[in-house]
Amino acid sequence: MKTLHKSIHHLRNAVRFSFCGIRAVFQSEIAFRLDLIISLIVFLITIFLPISLIEKGWIISALIFILFAELANTAIETIIDRISTAYHDLSKKAKDIGSALVFLSFINLLIVLICVLFAHVESFTFH
Repeated sequence: MKTLHKSIHHLRNAVRFSFCGIRAVFQSEIAFRLDLIISLIVFLITIFLPISLIEKGWIISALIFILFAELANTAIETIIDRISTAYHDLSKKAKDIGSALVFLSFINLLIVLICVLFAHVESFTFH
C-alpha cells in the first residue's frame, strides 16, 4: 500500500511539473504561443474535416510533435543561456540543432497534410 501511495504521489508531482514547464514556456516564448495558436486552429479544422479517424490522428500527432519540438528547443536554449550567454561555437550548434527540430516538425506536418490531401483529391470537384 505504501508503494502505491508513493507511486500516486510521484505521478501527481510529474503531472504538476509538466504543467509548470508548459506554463513557463508559454509565458516566455512567443514562438511557442504562435505554434500553439496555429495548432489549435488546425486541430479545430481537422475535427470537422470529412476524413478518417486515422488521418485526423496523424494530423493531430504532427501538431503535438511541433509543440514537443518547441519545448525541446526552448529547453536547449535555456540550458545554453544558463551556462553562458557569451558566444561559443558549440552553443550556436546546440541552438541551431534545436531550431532544426522545430523546422523538421513543421515539415512533418506539411507531409502529413499533403498525404491526407492527396488521399482525398479524387473527391474534390473542380468546376
